[in-house]
Amino acid sequence: MAAHDGEAGVYAISVVAHLVGTGQQNIRLYERKGLLTPERTSGGTRQYSDSDLAVLKRIAELLDEGLNLAGVAKVLELEAANAKLRLQLQQARRRSGTSPGTNTGTSPGSGSGT
Repeated sequence: MAAHDGEAGVYAISVVAHLVGTGQQNIRLYERKGLLTPERTSGGTRQYSDSDLAVLKRIAELLDEGLNLAGVAKVLELEAANAKLRLQLQQARRRSGTSPGTNTGTSPGSGSGT
């Protein structure tokens, strides 16, 4: 699920496990479940990027809150969709020349004068 956006994988799994505070087997499990996709060397060694680290930290937060891996996957999916929609909204606002504070609808006090 992690998008690399050109970010190079520089960390070995042992380093990532230490930085995140989890076991290497957990990280491999998250990969098998599709929660992240590290880069691979030509020899097949996993290499994790800073964005992968951020995803792993988010996974740990969600697990600490009591979610199971299926719930974590859904939250990560929804967060990614939300970020994509926010970006599209920003781009649409830039094209139309409106800012986030611009009121494009009717105000709550307008209307029939009740």
